Amino acid sequence: MDDLADVRDFYRDFADHEAKGESLTFERWAAGVAQDPEVLDLLSGLPVPKRQPNLVFAAARWHGAATPSDPDYADLRTVLLDEWPAVRETILARSTQTNEVGRCATLLPVLAGLEGPLALVEVGASAGLCLHPDRWSYRYVDPAGTEVARLDPAHGPSPVVLDCTVAGPAPLPPSLPQVVHRGGVDLNPLDLSSGDTADWLQTLVWPEHQDRRDRLAAACGVVADEPVDVIRGDLLTGLDEAVARARAAAPEATVVIFHSAVIAYLDEGGRDRWPGIVGAVVQQVRDDGGRAHWISNEGARVLPSVSASAACAQVGSDFCLALDGHAVGWTHGHGRHLSWC
Repeated sequence: MDDLADVRDFYRDFADHEAKGESLTFERWAAGVAQDPEVLDLLSGLPVPKRQPNLVFAAARWHGAATPSDPDYADLRTVLLDEWPAVRETILARSTQTNEVGRCATLLPVLAGLEGPLALVEVGASAGLCLHPDRWSYRYVDPAGTEVARLDPAHGPSPVVLDCTVAGPAPLPPSLPQVVHRGGVDLNPLDLSSGDTADWLQTLVWPEHQDRRDRLAAACGVVADEPVDVIRGDLLTGLDEAVARARAAAPEATVVIFHSAVIAYLDEGGRDRWPGIVGAVVQQVRDDGGRAHWISNEGARVLPSVSASAACAQVGSDFCLALDGHAVGWTHGHGRHLSWC
């Protein structure tokens, strides 16, 4: 998020790398913003973390920016300039909190390899959809598209099927893990029973990704009434309480602290301290006679010491997947593919 101090360069980079090949709408919108002094001036007046394209574009769509199959930057520009007070209010009041259930497909090989049962503690849990890896169905295919594994919950196939292309010797499990506690910490936990929460999460999904929108709606339907113990708190200071609650609720379980596309939102000092903070919590659980692990799934530059431990090269702009600070592979940001080292 620190890079957002230079709005022009950030949006240009977002268009050229993040959105390219993923969303024609966002590619054109970001490229347009990068060349528009008037819009850049508006965005530069926002707090630095609030300038991010995903949030700005979602807020604009919330207030009527159209996303046709042949998108035009002029549509975005009109909404930003004509509706700026309302758009700005939405940007300041909300956050991205993209609850991408597809990431469970890339987390599962690591989760299922741990000694169960599991007490999950998600950092930046949002609405908690990724706290239910045992409630989704999974279909793994090789790079040629041939199915190599299919997993379903114990009670039968889920209406939510996560497709993931796998390269390398990923340890695909024969069954789903047993989860006995679902908790975490978030600055603003989302309640799926709240009126517009699901609508906002839908708006955060990139325009062309109808499959993700359909999957999100199905996932919300499966777990909307399932309890999760997500506390409201700062990511750096709330972890201890979330882990303590997990241990109290499931003392015999393995505590699994995990996060995906979250630590980038900390400032540079917070990111630098994070491995030590989470490592100390894991070690304390072990010193107390318990079992604990840390799974991270973050952009390559977010936790550089973790990314540097990878035994294979990064694929494009993929995230680095790691267990206890040691990289095991690279993942698509929305869980579409996994490259195991």
